[in-house]
Amino acid sequence: MAGVFHATTARPRLLPVLVCLSPATRKLRLTFPAATTMDGASASAPDAKKTTTVFVAGSTGKTGKRVVEKLLERGFGVVAGTTDVGRARGSLPQDPNLQLVRADVTEGAEKLVEALRGVDAVICATGFRRSFDPFAPWKVDNLGTVSLVEACRKAGVTRFILVSSILVNGAAMGQLLNPAYIVLNLFGLVLVAKLQAEKYIRGSGINYTIVRPGGLTEQPPTGSIVIEPEDTLYEGSISRDQVAEVAVEALLCPEESYKVVEIVTRADAPNRPLKDMFASIKQK
Repeated sequence: MAGVFHATTARPRLLPVLVCLSPATRKLRLTFPAATTMDGASASAPDAKKTTTVFVAGSTGKTGKRVVEKLLERGFGVVAGTTDVGRARGSLPQDPNLQLVRADVTEGAEKLVEALRGVDAVICATGFRRSFDPFAPWKVDNLGTVSLVEACRKAGVTRFILVSSILVNGAAMGQLLNPAYIVLNLFGLVLVAKLQAEKYIRGSGINYTIVRPGGLTEQPPTGSIVIEPEDTLYEGSISRDQVAEVAVEALLCPEESYKVVEIVTRADAPNRPLKDMFASIKQK
């Protein structure tokens, strides 16, 4: 039913001031009306948009759940979009700054708008579930993402982070015979669906960051994160925890805006601040 959502708590109405971080500490300093603070760095970034509440699409997925957890750790208010509020209640943290709302990206923009009211940014970590529906990847990873962007426009949300995948543009990269490109596209051409969604985002006018991780692993992080420009990486893996870390970092400072980045981890890579690596990427 359009315009209806179910929440477990009142929507967080935090009013902190967001600051960019010292690369050495990567901690936040948040200032509230009652002068309550959380420990963090004192450096400020007056040009950065104040982001206090973030909507997470796909919040009960393996990556989305980690995004929710990291946002809460960093002091954000979180609105967790889910198709099953009961399931989300059992799998996500119990936190006063977390609200659960029913939101299904396959139901169109109009039904998503109400869930986005009052949020400052969206992180999209959706992904289709394997089924007998050959169009599932297009319904979720393409049309669902497009609907979410359109809902952002209608609700006045101007910041959008998409978790996508390396090799989405494999054909243009000469990777048509790459086994990973072949196998992933066996499931309804999911990489092609993701690429079309990316193109829509880039032409929409919204302030975006597209994060393309390599193969996703459930293990704790090993190795250091490597960030490369779009259409660069065609192999490699990364922990879902580190993907969530990069997605949240993309909200913090202006260097991340209007960029497509690809991420993996490497054991021999230097451990560089994410902000510095983002800043080094020049968008095509």
